[in-house]
Amino acid sequence: MLAPPDILTHLVEPGLVVLTGGPGSGRSTTLGRVSAGYAGPVLSGGGLAILCGTPALPLTRAVRARLPADDPALLAEAVRSRVAGGLLVLDDLQWADVVTLDALPLISEHVRVLVALRTPHRLPDGAEARLRSAATAWLTVPALTATEAADLALATAPGLTGPEVAAVVARSGGLPLAVRALARSGGAGARDDMAYVVAEAVADLTRPARTALAALGLLGRPAEPDLLGGGLAELAAADLVTVRDGMAAPTSPYVAEVAAGALDGPERRALHQRLAELTEGLEAARHLAGAGDRDAACERAQLAAEFADSAAARAEALLLAASLTGDPAVRTAAARAALTVGRPAAALGVAPDDAIAVRAEAHLQSGDPAMALAVLDAPGRDLEGGGAVGDPDALRVRILATLAVDPAAAPALLTGLPATPDDPGLRAAVAAVAAHRRDQGWEYALASAATAAGNAGDTLSARWCAWQLVGTLVADGRLALAGDTARAAAAACAVEVAYSWQARFVAVELWCAALAGTGLDDVARRAVELADRTLPAVARGYALAAAALAEADAGLTRSARSRLDGVSVPDSPVDWVAAEAAWLDGQPDLALAAGDTLGPLLPGLRRITAHWARLDGATGPGPARETSAGPAPVTETLAAWDGHPDRFAEAAEAWRAVAVREEVRCLLALGLLSTDPAVAVPPLLAAEALATSSGMVLLAGRARVGLRRHAVRRDPRGPQSDGSLTQRERQVLELVAQGEPTRRIASVLGVSRETVETHIRAGMRKLGARTRTEAAARCLEVL
Repeated sequence: MLAPPDILTHLVEPGLVVLTGGPGSGRSTTLGRVSAGYAGPVLSGGGLAILCGTPALPLTRAVRARLPADDPALLAEAVRSRVAGGLLVLDDLQWADVVTLDALPLISEHVRVLVALRTPHRLPDGAEARLRSAATAWLTVPALTATEAADLALATAPGLTGPEVAAVVARSGGLPLAVRALARSGGAGARDDMAYVVAEAVADLTRPARTALAALGLLGRPAEPDLLGGGLAELAAADLVTVRDGMAAPTSPYVAEVAAGALDGPERRALHQRLAELTEGLEAARHLAGAGDRDAACERAQLAAEFADSAAARAEALLLAASLTGDPAVRTAAARAALTVGRPAAALGVAPDDAIAVRAEAHLQSGDPAMALAVLDAPGRDLEGGGAVGDPDALRVRILATLAVDPAAAPALLTGLPATPDDPGLRAAVAAVAAHRRDQGWEYALASAATAAGNAGDTLSARWCAWQLVGTLVADGRLALAGDTARAAAAACAVEVAYSWQARFVAVELWCAALAGTGLDDVARRAVELADRTLPAVARGYALAAAALAEADAGLTRSARSRLDGVSVPDSPVDWVAAEAAWLDGQPDLALAAGDTLGPLLPGLRRITAHWARLDGATGPGPARETSAGPAPVTETLAAWDGHPDRFAEAAEAWRAVAVREEVRCLLALGLLSTDPAVAVPPLLAAEALATSSGMVLLAGRARVGLRRHAVRRDPRGPQSDGSLTQRERQVLELVAQGEPTRRIASVLGVSRETVETHIRAGMRKLGARTRTEAAARCLEVL
């Protein structure tokens, strides 16, 4: 930002200082700040758009006296005598009359003059050249930095979230007025005072320049210069557009959008029509729709879907086509395409009422299997007894929804179906039931069903198979295989840009890593980044649980608990992680709460956590004993807690290939529950070493406390310097401790992601931390 002291240095002696800037750039605000900082009297005036032809009006407003407007020399002398040693400030010089413009060079020979000139402008020919010749300084008000824009946005609307602030900063282009307008609307783009300012500025552009700026607003992206016609040079001269690497982009996307919004209906339709002729595919279809040619737009969108290079692009094109027509076939195809990429809400928005299977699938994918069954049970559906009569897609959805609502009733729906149905969707559903019952070879059944669905082009059924496979493996505690399978499935979804499905699999992969206790620093970083985005509910549950567990194990219990505060995601690990974080945070009573059952693993983990909570003094009922047997490590651990502490060694061994954190806890239990140093010290040393190497700060600390009871003192790794952090390193680590992702930290501080990572590494080195989360925890301790 151009600071008042920088401008005042040019006003030590009489002279003319000109501030220029685009609409909303903060020229008037800068004038006010300079005036407030000037030591002597300040006389302020300026031009008015509605009285731009009134002779000497800007000067008359400043000195508040009638002036001889018919003689520039007398006018200059009259102004000089009244301003004397003060400062003459004139705003909105673009609306000044010819007399004022001619008098300014004469006035500035004896008076300090500061004026603001908006670009673009329509000064008379030669006026700008004469002002430049007389000016002692010609300054451009710079755009706000990312940090300044973020601070202004939060000052305008303190309730904005991090992503909303980032959106405001990106769209505003650093224009203060745009920042305020966008912040007040939460980034949605309110057309209030900013719209008026932009409209005034655009009116001073030539028609080709106005058209080019509006075209950028309608395109919503940088454009090739040839696409914008002859007005580009004028826009660049007015700092409204920048040209880089052969592409023209608006300095402020919001200004371009407002310029497009200022077009009247016929102008906007004509420009959309012209852009449709110059673009291709889905973009051309959107412009045809904007031009009002719905039939042509629908046809072009369907053509774009036919040649789409990904499932996501195909879905986007068909959804546009569906919004332009009532044709049931087009709307059903669009809904199916949306479901393939994991967009159930969009599918529900376009699916016809009689597309029962599609609508039921959308509810199932949204996480509401009960509603899916209600849709299937609508009058007129012929699926009595769960047989194969009717629509195979509807039967598939019925089986999967029943499996979620009433698992015991699902096998009855398979009556009359072969063990391996020809229909890939039904084959996937049969394999899902086998997986739920843990029938012999259920893994192969799901994997082969996924392959068959993929070969048949039924991508949706293939993804359901992969999801059932991953979820069942996680529930059984087969975390390594589940993580690998989820990673492969996420990669396959990424190829098709099926973000919603990809997010599900990535979230599960991160949960497996967090629960296993491997790579906690990377898990915390990636999970926080993922949870910061828009996700399906099931993916959000896994991502939040992964982020919170990784943070809690690394010592950031406050961030972990606040992340889960008030969060409730059915059939997710969120409840257990909340209990675990409470125990790690020294509140064992809160660790006894039970949560949703998700397979045999989590109920066992809840009981293990309850045992730890009672060891730490918690009272009250804990989770009920599960009747079904859990994975072998869980069974061994619970047997050790139930009166056989000597079995903790076997339990630790059983956890080794599954979850490092639980291996550590078994070693801790073995050491803490024994009073014999010969028995207690070796497992405590092993627990400390394993927890330290894995970044589990709190569990490592608990091992050291246990060792001190036996007069064994272990010092944590010391810092490599005096531990003093710079202010920026402290800022970065504090934001890490608050659970902020790297990209948001970069946006808030106005630096690059690489710079953020550099500060984190420096803080880790100074604090002797092995991971970023450990460094953040130690930073909080220092503060």
